Amino acid sequence: MSTAPRLEPPGLPPVYLPSDIAKALHCSEWWVKEQARKGRIPFTKPAGSYRFTAEHFVEIMRIFESRPAERHDAPASAKQAPRRKVTATAASVTALKARTPRRAQGGQPQSSAA
Repeated sequence: MSTAPRLEPPGLPPVYLPSDIAKALHCSEWWVKEQARKGRIPFTKPAGSYRFTAEHFVEIMRIFESRPAERHDAPASAKQAPRRKVTATAASVTALKARTPRRAQGGQPQSSAA
C-alpha cells in the first residue's frame, strides 16, 4: 500500500485508491478496478469511485492466495472419476450428408430431396 495513507479525519480508518492497491499488488490499476467491477474483490464505492480499506486489502490477498494441494497416499486409480458407459444404439443414428456448395451447383437450385 501507499507509504502515507490519504488524509482522513481523526478516528476514521484510512481509505485507499485503486492505484494504491495496484502498487501493493504489483499489478495495474485497471486490473484492480476490473476485479472490483466484476465483484471478485471487496471494495466500497462512496460517491461512485472505488475505495479500499486495509481489511479489503487483506481479504484480496486471501482470495488470490494459492496453497499447495494436499498430498494423499491413495492409489492413482482411486482419484479418477468413474467413466460413463457408452451404449451402442446404431438403429437410432442417422447419417448426415453435406449439401453441394452453391458455386458447384452451376446456378441450378438444389432439390430438397436427399
